Amino acid sequence: MKVAIQGIKGSFHDIVARQFFGDNIELIECMSFTEIPVLLKNNEVDSAVMAIENSIAGAILPNYALIDEYNLNIEGEVYLNIHHHLMALKGQKLEDIKEVWSHPMAILQCRKYFRNHPNIKLIEEKDTAEVAKRIQNEKIKGIAAIASKEAAKLYNLEVIADDIQTIKYNSTRFFILKKEKNSPVHSNKIGGVQNKSSIKFITKHETGSLAEVLDIFAKHEISLTKIQSLPKIDEPWKYSFFIDLVFDDNTLYNNALHLINKKVTHLKILGEYHQNILTK
Repeated sequence: MKVAIQGIKGSFHDIVARQFFGDNIELIECMSFTEIPVLLKNNEVDSAVMAIENSIAGAILPNYALIDEYNLNIEGEVYLNIHHHLMALKGQKLEDIKEVWSHPMAILQCRKYFRNHPNIKLIEEKDTAEVAKRIQNEKIKGIAAIASKEAAKLYNLEVIADDIQTIKYNSTRFFILKKEKNSPVHSNKIGGVQNKSSIKFITKHETGSLAEVLDIFAKHEISLTKIQSLPKIDEPWKYSFFIDLVFDDNTLYNNALHLINKKVTHLKILGEYHQNILTK
């Protein structure tokens, strides 16, 4: 099967794709998240991996907007512990490094480390692994990449500093996406029953409307693991709410959605899937 990822082989998206689907996949590499929904809609790929939030940097709001805009369906989630390593051509040492190139999120997650090295200039690039590959291919000296240990091995670079992320237990949550709800369900290594969902709703412009919705979930024994608001770009100062729910009883869950549908002006199920548990 064809799986679209942001980045190239050796990137964190690549690691997640193989954790979820196994190694028997064809990667379709994208340098930006905006390419991914188009590939899905045009049936050029079967599935896709998209980072949605990080424990240090927070939610990736544009990706919520992409999933909503293209009416993509979430078929799974993966939490990945992120270990950032500083790497360069073999023989290079930290004092040789003048610039570090990497994805903006990777740089953000390693800011504290570079405060102690103010002589190093940080340059934002499109992908962690792609920088590692370029350094090796072009034999670039004085430049280091922030990337995974897999990228260092794959592109034959030397790790000059391990685990440089600000918080050692740094994790990213990824969504596994398909074109739409009715698209085929793909076999994967995560498995499990559907006990989690992501939904979007827009409340009525009335006092206490959001509280009423949240109260319905509580009364139906449904746990909220995340709530995220996103501005409606066509209606200034109005917001859509994206919520993740965990439930044990499908009947209670469906009854809650039925009641909530009467309380909101818009309700959309973005995906129902198996809850993935983060392990250290």
